[in-house]
Amino acid sequence: MQVNEGFPFSIALSWKPDSQNNEPQKTVVFPKGNPIPSVKALTFYRSNTFAVDVLNVETEDSQVTQKISTYTIGPFQSSKGEKAKLKVKVRLNIHGIVSLESATMLEEEEVEVPVSATSEVPKDANKMETDATDVNMQEPKGTTDTAEGATGDGAQDSEEKSAPMDTDAKTEPSKRKVKKTNVPVAELVYGAMGSAELEKAVEKEYEMALQDRVMEETKEKKNSVEAYVYDMRNKLYEKYSDYVTSEDKETLTAKLQEVEDWLYEDGEDETKGVYVAKLEELKKVGGPIEARYREWEERGPAIEQLAYCIRSFREAALSSDPKFEHIDISEKQKVVNECSGAETWLHEKKQQQDALPKHADPALLVSDIKKKAEALDRFCKSIVTKPKPAPKPQTPPPAETSPPQTPEQQPDGATEASEPASEGGAWEQPAAEQMDTDEPDPSSA
Repeated sequence: MQVNEGFPFSIALSWKPDSQNNEPQKTVVFPKGNPIPSVKALTFYRSNTFAVDVLNVETEDSQVTQKISTYTIGPFQSSKGEKAKLKVKVRLNIHGIVSLESATMLEEEEVEVPVSATSEVPKDANKMETDATDVNMQEPKGTTDTAEGATGDGAQDSEEKSAPMDTDAKTEPSKRKVKKTNVPVAELVYGAMGSAELEKAVEKEYEMALQDRVMEETKEKKNSVEAYVYDMRNKLYEKYSDYVTSEDKETLTAKLQEVEDWLYEDGEDETKGVYVAKLEELKKVGGPIEARYREWEERGPAIEQLAYCIRSFREAALSSDPKFEHIDISEKQKVVNECSGAETWLHEKKQQQDALPKHADPALLVSDIKKKAEALDRFCKSIVTKPKPAPKPQTPPPAETSPPQTPEQQPDGATEASEPASEGGAWEQPAAEQMDTDEPDPSSA
């Protein structure tokens, strides 16, 4: 099942003809129930600037004005000195607003075409694209102005019209081409706000939006203070209890209760800056407690990571694996020394930290452990991962060359075979030796 949106009113266009005797003409462009959005095209023949009114056809309600807007089309001037053909597009958008979108002047020109270019005529050369007629707006006969309506949904005017062409190769045929020129359109909407009033309304809207944003941010900061009070109070007696002294716990608890009472009394409707300052005041007391807890939770994994780096690089430097044999002994010793230094530093800091209670500020920070691990990795990796030098290319042994042979040492027939037998370059074949054969004596027969 398909549902189509239709416009609930009828919209017409009205215009005055060039002749002074004729009354204004009117035609319904978008009838009641017309699908939206929609575009219609109208064609006018005019010699100078003219106006088109957009009218509301159904004006039974006294509060609805008939005239919606007026569009002035022009100025324009036809190059041939006759009435110009103007194509006007009217749009009904999805919001139900009717507007004259554009006006274009169409002029036909004859263009000379070389004979070779027209030797082959396309099959569709004489076909013209036509707009599917949506609204028939023909004027009565005898008037000088005409308006033709067509749907503008994807329809286009043919820009080229092929004139009859003589197939004789001696004559040069001509083509008609449509020249399009945009015509200015001025809009006047009745009942709309002026430019000054519109500018004031925009400024007022901006101010209201700014106020809404400030109120929203103020509300968020107030909620942040309230959430911190409840969250910190619960954690002080749970996971933060070992990381704060009894005196500090009581002091902070009293401070949290004071802020909570203030939120529901004097601080009910304060500014954003007041809530931000109140939250910072609470975090100055609760921040160190949170930091000590976070350091304790993250210190163990950080120490294990540094110890793994020390162990890995030391084993690589002391390894007899062939993949490390190209590294110089002095370079390997640098890696061992660096690992020993990091290990000593970690051992001393860890002893200091183990001697402190959880509620004291830490002596071994997680950030320091990570920096030490990064420095060790950066120093040792450049040595351990040094690539092997490329092997030197081996030169092949010199080939044994035999001494040149003298003509006496050459085999029989080699000299004769190497000399040309004739000027033509043919080689002389050695003469075959005659062999004595025992032939029967005819006298004995």
